[in-house]
Amino acid sequence: MSQNNIPVSEVYWSLVDKADKKFSKIRDLPYYERNRYDTYFYKVFKVYTQLWKFQQENRQKLVEAGLKRWEIGDIASRIGQLYFGQYMRTSEASYLSESYIFYEAVLTREYFKEGLFQDLNLANKQLRFLARFLMVCLVLNRREMVYQLVNQLKMLVDECKRTFQETDFKEWKLVVQEIVKFLKADSAFMNIRPLRYSFVLDLHPDFIPHVANAKRKLRLRDAILSSYYHNEVKFSELTLDTFRMLQCLEWEPSGTFYQSRGVPSSGMGTNTGQNGAPGTSRINYSQDITDPTLPPNPRKAVLYRPSITHFIAVLATTCEELPPDGVLFIYLSASGTMSSPSRAGTSLGNTENVVMSFQSHTIHSDEASTSPFSSPCDNPNPSGQSKGDYLKYHTGCLHIGARGSGGVNCIYPCDLIPFTRRPLFLVIDSDSSKAFKAINGAEKGEPAVMLLSPSSSSPIPAAVDSSRHPSGSLFTNFLTAPLQALCLLLGFPGTDIEMDMYNK
Repeated sequence: MSQNNIPVSEVYWSLVDKADKKFSKIRDLPYYERNRYDTYFYKVFKVYTQLWKFQQENRQKLVEAGLKRWEIGDIASRIGQLYFGQYMRTSEASYLSESYIFYEAVLTREYFKEGLFQDLNLANKQLRFLARFLMVCLVLNRREMVYQLVNQLKMLVDECKRTFQETDFKEWKLVVQEIVKFLKADSAFMNIRPLRYSFVLDLHPDFIPHVANAKRKLRLRDAILSSYYHNEVKFSELTLDTFRMLQCLEWEPSGTFYQSRGVPSSGMGTNTGQNGAPGTSRINYSQDITDPTLPPNPRKAVLYRPSITHFIAVLATTCEELPPDGVLFIYLSASGTMSSPSRAGTSLGNTENVVMSFQSHTIHSDEASTSPFSSPCDNPNPSGQSKGDYLKYHTGCLHIGARGSGGVNCIYPCDLIPFTRRPLFLVIDSDSSKAFKAINGAEKGEPAVMLLSPSSSSPIPAAVDSSRHPSGSLFTNFLTAPLQALCLLLGFPGTDIEMDMYNK
């Protein structure tokens, strides 16, 4: 009994109910708004901290009152979920580390094992836990743990199919197929060295040449990453290309990834930390991922097959919240369309006609303005601009959704021009990337830096398409792992390469 004569079990279940309600509120909040939901996170995390501490201090009484082992695992798994969600919102590596710690504790202590094949609900909890932990390990580059979890997931799905014959596990079979395909594409060869910036392998930032007499110092603060291809390699909502870009936009903490390759995992410690995770592992992994000497990672919004309105909303919100010294990085990888001038001249399509009709009725107060903030997109046909000049803003686009929907799923160059009031760094990986050259010179106030992929296939070798490859986009591979990408382009998958020769 507590001091207020309330049974321990009632206090516990009251905390569980309170935590569940707060968790349901934060679970579906967007990841892309800077600091807007920090208060929600700290409130729900405070409740889960109280809940975790309470069950630790009163474990024996709660077990006697009927507390199941899987219910303790459920709390730890929720805390891991909270940490990973906050990492996705902030890109702070410490949250990713904490998520790993809690998930690993759940795995090692086998919280969901008891009665697993007698309860379908419990089996599904274990499956969801493994899938979430897999995502954390992928992003954290714990490949040994990734392979261990994949094997466990395969065996669990097979056993569940035999045990619960009346239940269709088709969705979980697809999850297994996804991760197997992902790991086959993102091979060990592609991960010989970290994609993150490593002090061990790369120049220290202090030794990188700086622009002399720069008027202002800009820093990469935010990034928006999105890709869309039919049947592209992905796991959950993280595609292979966005996964690689996410990795290369972060700092490798003290080069520990590279130093720890080949070192066997020490497993779980026996001491218990203040959060209930093993003390030894907690210290090792925290040291592994947190480094106060490193600059903060830029925030990243990873958008999986967004609607155009959602993409524009995220872009607008990010630009609005961008710090004064910030640069926004935009990565778009998708197939595209380049309309020929003759086709575009005869039929622009419904969407383009609507745009032209609407813009032709727009009142322009000063059409002859020479302001640096004006651009050809302000007027569909300003003085001296030919129809061909207008068309170049609208005839090339990227498809971030299924084709055949007109402009509903298309991103045009002029969609991005209003946001060039802030410094942008654009990477367009598409067969119609050259359409986005139209942005150059049309910026609304800040010059935009652009990296555009080649729009035609390379002649070498004939069997390799330089735009798409079983291991993902070659252009993205060259940006993130150039030497491995060159080997792929020349037809060497990595298994045929002698590592001594590669290292030379």
